[in-house]
Amino acid sequence: MDPEIFYVLVGSVIVAAIARRRGWPAPLLVTVVALAVSFIPAVPNLRIDGHVLLNLVLPPLLYSASLDVSFVSFRRSMPQIRRLGIGLVVVTTAAVGVVAWLIMPSLTLPGALLLGAIVAPPDAVSAAAIGRRLGLPRRVMTVLSGESLINDATSLTLYRVFAVIVAGTATITLGGGIWQFVVAVVVGVGIGVVAGFGMHHLRMRISDPVVIGTFGLLAPFGVYAITEHLDGSGVLAVVAMGLVVGYNAPRTSYSTRMQEVPIWLSADFLLESFVFAYIGLQLPPVIAELGGTHVAGVLWLSAAVLLVVLLVRPLFVYPASAWGVFWSRLRLRQFERAVASGQLAQRMQAVEDKRRRRGWSVRRPSEEQLRERLRESQLSWRDNAVISWAGMRGVVTLATALAAADLAGLDADAAHAIVVVAFLVTVATLLLQGLTLPILIRGLGVADVTDEEEEDRRQLAQARARTREAGKAFILAKRTAWEQKHGPEGLAGFDRFVQRFTRIERDTTQARDEAHAPRPSREELIGLSKGWLQVRRDVLIAERDAGELNEEVMRELITAMDAEELALDTRLATGPGER
Repeated sequence: MDPEIFYVLVGSVIVAAIARRRGWPAPLLVTVVALAVSFIPAVPNLRIDGHVLLNLVLPPLLYSASLDVSFVSFRRSMPQIRRLGIGLVVVTTAAVGVVAWLIMPSLTLPGALLLGAIVAPPDAVSAAAIGRRLGLPRRVMTVLSGESLINDATSLTLYRVFAVIVAGTATITLGGGIWQFVVAVVVGVGIGVVAGFGMHHLRMRISDPVVIGTFGLLAPFGVYAITEHLDGSGVLAVVAMGLVVGYNAPRTSYSTRMQEVPIWLSADFLLESFVFAYIGLQLPPVIAELGGTHVAGVLWLSAAVLLVVLLVRPLFVYPASAWGVFWSRLRLRQFERAVASGQLAQRMQAVEDKRRRRGWSVRRPSEEQLRERLRESQLSWRDNAVISWAGMRGVVTLATALAAADLAGLDADAAHAIVVVAFLVTVATLLLQGLTLPILIRGLGVADVTDEEEEDRRQLAQARARTREAGKAFILAKRTAWEQKHGPEGLAGFDRFVQRFTRIERDTTQARDEAHAPRPSREELIGLSKGWLQVRRDVLIAERDAGELNEEVMRELITAMDAEELALDTRLATGPGER
């Protein structure tokens, strides 16, 4: 490793650690400190190839983020995520491209659109850090996180299309560009889903958490590289794989879950700290390399592009949100008419018959579940204001700008102008929006999540009650089997070891001499304890799958159960004495 890279890694981690300790947004502080350090003459000019940065940093960050996303919430917010992650990126690319071409015709229209694709996708790292610290509602966090997972794919696909046009290696029409985007989506999602289920089956069959953790670290890079080689979207492939693995994570062993959490938290911390430090370090050298006659024009172009980026987002968010509400209500009215006329029941029966003929499982959703799928989650104007201002740029803009600098067919001055504009827009949005977003959140009162917390508490209480009853039923069934095997006199020894599982009142007949009563063996005790935990987990997973339990609540409860199982295994490892 280059010593300069190591120094940047260590320095960025130290600054980020201080920010975390003080409760400050780490990406902003790292960027500001790196920007200040870059003016020191002794600091060397660190340069990394954009393709290398993109291939090494983006896959693990995307995979880690998609593991943490609630698939249920992601699916429910998919209309908003799709509009922002695809529609807004396309609109921003077009708007920036036209404005940049009018201001600097030497870029050419394809080159200006290439710049638009580079600066179009926001990076949710900073927004998510601020949102978590201030307690943004889950509905807003889901939209911001989901947008950041798919907007990179849209941006990189557009970048690929315009890069081919700029290089002059092929002529692409509008239809050809749309087809290339469709292929990238289909191939990317397809490979990602297959890889996700393959990774899940691997996690179910290998019990060694170290081996599984190592495979997890390698998988994003492999899936990304393979998909890109097949002209698919590596971003969507990694995201799809992460969503599948994250959704099925509660079915794997507790040791696998507990092992991967600190691994990915550390990886995210290291990579994010380095990227934002690199952004700050590279800005002054990039500007200094501009020729004296080009500085004013490039700075004017940067200011115009920044203004377009800031204005296009709210101008798109509010009309798109209104359209989403209108379309959702229209679909719900059509649904109610189908229910009233009996057409819905006929359609569902036809689907069930078709699935039975093919030998597939049949599970009919309730009408309320179908309504919930059609009903778009409501975002208030305050929520949309926060989403509109959470448009900080980050790693994708940085990496693609550096990659564009070496693009064949692009004039050297135009290429350097694109890099400078991308860097300036990235730093400006990080500082301007990142520093003012907390003020906006507090001023609008968006962080008031009282209703959300109350609903979580209600679901927690209900889920605990249902899992407790399921666990009690499991223990009582085992108690009955124990009584059949050892007779009533054996119950005293059994009850002695299961009092912490269920409250069973023992009468005088059952309270015998426990010293001579048969007691569960070590193996039986392990099976009893783990079975009791697994039954409760199964209840939570089933309710999550049925849409009756919030996934975040389910994860909280399963994390507590994982801690119980770890404590159980730790006690069992100490020896066969009484516990």
